This record gives sequence, structure tokens and C-alpha cells, in this order.
Amino acid sequence: MSQNTNTEDTIDLKELFFSLIAQWKLIALCVILSVICALLYLRVTSDTYSVDALVQVEENKGTSAALLGDLSSIIEQKQPAQAEIELLKSRLVLGAAIQALNLDLRIAGTENSFSNRLLSPHDYKTEYKQKSVMFKDDAKSFDIRQFEVPAYFQDKNLRLDFQSGKYSLTHPGTEQVVFSAPLNQSSELQSEYGRWKVAIYTQDQFDAPYFIQKQSLPAAVRSIIANYSVAEKGKMTGVLGLNYQGTDKQHITEVLNAILVAYSQQNIERRSAETAQTLKFLDEQLPELRQQLDVAEREFNTFRQQSNTVDVTKESELYLTQSISLETQKAQLEQQVAEASAKYTNEHPVMQQMNAQLGAINNRISELEGTLKRLPDLQRRYLQLFREVEVKQQLYTALLNSYQQLRIAKAGEIGNVRVVDTAVEPLEPIKPKKLQILILSIFLGGFLGTLLALLRNMLHSGIKDSSQIENELDLPVYATVPCSPLQKGYMKLEKKKRTIPILALKNSDDIAIESLRSMRTAIHFALGNASNNIIMISGPAPEVGKSFISVNLATILAQSQKRVLLIDADLRRGYLHKYFHQAHQSGLADYLNTQATLNQVIQATDISGLDLMTRGKSPGNPSELLSTPLFAEMLTQLSSQYDHILIDTSPILAVTDGIIISQHTGVNLLVARYAKTQMKELELTVNRFEQAGVKVNGVIFNNIQRSAAGYGYNYNYAYAYKASKDQD
Repeated sequence: MSQNTNTEDTIDLKELFFSLIAQWKLIALCVILSVICALLYLRVTSDTYSVDALVQVEENKGTSAALLGDLSSIIEQKQPAQAEIELLKSRLVLGAAIQALNLDLRIAGTENSFSNRLLSPHDYKTEYKQKSVMFKDDAKSFDIRQFEVPAYFQDKNLRLDFQSGKYSLTHPGTEQVVFSAPLNQSSELQSEYGRWKVAIYTQDQFDAPYFIQKQSLPAAVRSIIANYSVAEKGKMTGVLGLNYQGTDKQHITEVLNAILVAYSQQNIERRSAETAQTLKFLDEQLPELRQQLDVAEREFNTFRQQSNTVDVTKESELYLTQSISLETQKAQLEQQVAEASAKYTNEHPVMQQMNAQLGAINNRISELEGTLKRLPDLQRRYLQLFREVEVKQQLYTALLNSYQQLRIAKAGEIGNVRVVDTAVEPLEPIKPKKLQILILSIFLGGFLGTLLALLRNMLHSGIKDSSQIENELDLPVYATVPCSPLQKGYMKLEKKKRTIPILALKNSDDIAIESLRSMRTAIHFALGNASNNIIMISGPAPEVGKSFISVNLATILAQSQKRVLLIDADLRRGYLHKYFHQAHQSGLADYLNTQATLNQVIQATDISGLDLMTRGKSPGNPSELLSTPLFAEMLTQLSSQYDHILIDTSPILAVTDGIIISQHTGVNLLVARYAKTQMKELELTVNRFEQAGVKVNGVIFNNIQRSAAGYGYNYNYAYAYKASKDQD
């Protein structure tokens, strides 16, 4: 069982494959159309270029750290890569680049539609500079040196029209001229929406208008971000890759370099901001501390002059040393507490620790003050003034040293960002990838063509195997007639109301004619058991090829030295007369209407032994005419005069003409068309014959495609036979 299933699957796949081969023209057409669409796309699509740059985020400050020592830990702040990525996409950085190159000004041509780009493309180009924006249209150009518009008109397209020596800006929505001024000068206007400041310079004459838009900062940033990306190279490397894409390779290079400059500038400013703030604090504290030192020195010198020099005992010197040290530590700690209070609350452990240290120092100073009170007044006063001078002197010296170090650090500040690679103008575009698009278009066209072929094959779900007819209807298949490419061309002539060549005469060695010749033996045996020599050829539906079979079979029989009469009994749409270059004015319908004699309706043809009876003038009652006794008498009379009489009838399922005629014929043959005739149609046709008490002798399977798997041998043999005859 499984073996039979595998065999059937193999046959189905083979048939499917050959059915696709048979529709190669459809697949090729889809491929060609797909390639044409790809070429049109490449024609109208501008090349896109890409530039990139590398930035390294460092973790140390170099020279500043060496100069400041511990102070550098306060100023230096480590920034993770993700924070730098967000900074590179921020309005702070991109806004500076936009302002530097006037990137918030957008200019476009109005003649830039699909048809314009396809048939007559314009070479539009916008050059952004620090002081102006130049727009080029082929050889013409204009320069916008100033373009400030009210906020109401930002992010809106304005139509720029040039007239003789002046220009105007029009709102396309209202068609209202909102600004007009002379060329080659700066113009200002105070309108109800706000102030205009515009300066446009050009020496060229322009016929077409242009669109110009002043973008707001968020809109301009979004325009850049749409083609701009930043990502870290690897994990925790601190190296950031910047990429920017656009159609103008020079422009995108300038934009990315401007972003790098703006980013480096803000990084240095951010890194030196705390240093500058500390310098500002020291600038305020140093003069005040210097003034306090001067006052302390003056008071000490005045005391010494009034009381002469006082000798200091060893105990006093020890007190003085400890007091100066504690006062200095207290002043420094108070300064650190003041700086830390800007960052932490009083409950923070750092603040609590500093306050505890400050309390301990104050307690120690109180103890020394108690010791000082036990000294004589003159000596105590001397020690107080001397201590004041020493403390102020040390504080002033320490702050002055810090001030000098910070100035040196700020002068050597380079930030923690290093530009490794700047943007370099690209050589080749990154898209569209022309070769890939063409290859993909070929594959896409092939896929769509195959899909259409499969759908077409599914729609043509008719009979594709003659064995199906024999098995289901128990009818013999007299012949399987292959599709003839020549006959397809001949049938096109019929649509043009011209004559149709007979394939059996024009190409007697055609594979379809060879197949019909094999029917002669089958017809001979069929007629041996028939009541007469009349053969009816019909079909279940129109366009199955019964007229083609009738004409060529009659020709083949006549060529075998037989007297043959071919009757066109399709009184509605018969066209057998076109095969023989004859008119159909006098034919079967005229004879049955008694408007012509039998000799008048039978016409000799150019083929020896073959006579023709056309359908005649189309009557209004074909079925009634065929049912008259005159028709039966005519067939009886002609049967004795000819060896074979072939009758081409109307479709059986459409009208009853064929069933009526079958009552008088000896052999009845049905024509089924490959992949078009449905098995249900053929079954209904046979049932109608059986209901009329008529036997169907067999079936002619017409228009077999060469791709049909079951008929490969017959085709190969037929083509081999034809090739051998051509060689002979």
C-alpha cells in the first residue's frame, strides 16, 4: 500500500514540475516585470552614503590628576558609556551642531515627484555652511544668509517664488503671501505673528518655485536622529561608534564632524565646571583672608611696640604650637564641611563624622583656652595675637597654593573624551545595493511567476489523465491529441475574421496530426459494429477543439483514398467554412429551410475526396430544424454516397442539437480538453446520451500539454519521429 502511495506522489510531483515548465512564458514575464520594477526603483532612488567615527571615554584626567593629587578625586567624575551615548543624542550636543551649520533650514524642489525623477531628474543639492545655506538646482543656485521666521511658521513648508529682483514666501495651505522682499539684501518685517528677518542672495533667474522650512530645535534634532546612531563597541570598552547616513556624502561628513566638535566642547566645559566653581570660591575667599591676615599682623605689631618684646616660656611655646595646629585643622575642616553640605544632608555618615571631628577639635581648643587664662595678662595677650597671625598666615598660604594648582589644572583640562577617528568622506554608497536588488528581483519575479502558475494550474483543475476517463466512465480513449504550437497561431486568425489553415495540410508531420492518424484503425473497428457510416463529433462545452478534430480527421480520412463529407451542424456558431475559404450563405440551415437544394449546399474542397456542407445562414430555431424528417432523410441519402460522414455539432451541455443528431449517427465521439474539461461535465454529457438511448463510443483527449507526465513517452517519440523526417 505504501509503495503505491509513494508512486502516486512521485507522479504528482513530476506532473506539477512539468506543468510549471509548460508555463515558462508566464514565469519569464513575471521575472522581466520584476526586473523592470527594480530598474525603475534604482532609477528614482538616490544613493545613500554612511560615515562613521570613534570616540573613547577615558577614566582618568591625566595631567590634572597628577597636579591636584587628592583634590582631583573631588573634581573627577567617571561617566559610564551609556551616559555618554545619551549625551551624544541630546539637544545639548545636536543643537550645537545644528546651530553651527544651520541644519534647521530645509529646502526642497517642487519638481521632485516620481515622474520627474524618472523622466527629467533635477540635480538638487543643499550646502550647509556656518553663515549661510546654499541651494543648487542644476546650474542655478541661491544663497540664504538669514532666515528667521515667527514661531507660528516654524516646521511649516513655505513656497519660495522668485520674481524679477524679488522673492515671496507663500503659505501653501492658504495661498497667502506672508513675506515679500527684494533680493540680495537683508529685510525685516514685524507682522501679526512676529518678526521676520530674511536675506536671500542670487544672480540667477528661476521659473519653478521651491519649498523652504525653518525647523524648531526638537524637529531639527529628530531629523538628525532619524539617520544617526551611537553604540558602544563591545562591552565595557568605553569606545563609542557614531554613524550618520544621507544622500550627500560631503554634507553627512560635515554634520558628523560638527557633532564631534560640539560633544568634545561640552565635555571639556562639563569637566572643568567644578574646577571653575572652586576657583570662583577661592577668588572670593583669598582677598577676605588676606585682609584678615593684615589686620592680625597690624594688631600684633602694635601690641609689641606698646609693650616691648615679651619672652615666651617653654610652656607658652607648647601651647602656641598646639593652638595654631588645632585652629588650622578647625578652619580646614569647616571649609570641607561647607563644601560637603552642598552634596549631603546633616544625617549623612560623612557629615556626622566631620561634625564629630569638629566637636573634638573644639573641645581640645577649649582646654587650651583654660590653660591660657592661667597665664599673666601680658603674656596671654601676646600669645593670642601671635596665634591669630600664624593661623591666618597658614590658611592664606594653603588656599593660595590650591588656587594656583586649580588654575594650572584648568589650563591643562582636556576632558575625559578622546576622538579616535573623525568622519571621512565615503567613496561608495551603502544602498541601494544594485546587484543584490537585481538578483532579488529575479528571484521575486520567479517566485511570483511560479505562484501564479500554480494558481493557474489549480484553476485548471480539469481532466489531466486519460486513464481517469477510462476508469470512471468506462469509455475508451480513442486518441490523445497533443497540443500543437502551430495550431495556436492558426486559431488567432479566426479572431481576426480570417481564414484558418488546416494543420493536416500545412504541417502533415505535426505531432497532433500523427496522433489523429492513429484513430483511423479505431474508427474502422467502430464503424464495423455501427448502424451506418456517420460519425458525430461533439463535446460537453465550447472551446474543447471539436472543430479542429473534425476538420483534420476528415482531411486525414480523405487522404487515405476515402470519400468523406464534413457537415457543420453547429447552426449557431459553426465556423468550418473558414478552414476551406468558403462562405456559409448556403448550407445545412438553408437546406432544412428548403431554401436550397442538396447539390447547392454540398461544396467540393481543394482536398481530393473531401466535400463540405457549411452551417448556412443562422436560423432562429436550430433544434426544430434538426428534428425534422428532412434531416434524417438527408443523412440516409448521403450515407450511401460517401465512405465517411463527419458531423461537427454544438456543445452537448449548452443545447440539445447534439442529442438530436446522435439519433441518426452510427459512431458518437466526445472531445475532452486537457486541464479544462471537468470530469463532472463529461459525466453529465454521457448521462444525457444514455437518457436519449444513445451510446457514446469513445473519447478524444485533446490539447495534451507536453508537460503532462503520463504522456512523456508519446511526446518524445513524436518529436523524435518529426526530427528524423526533417533530417531526411
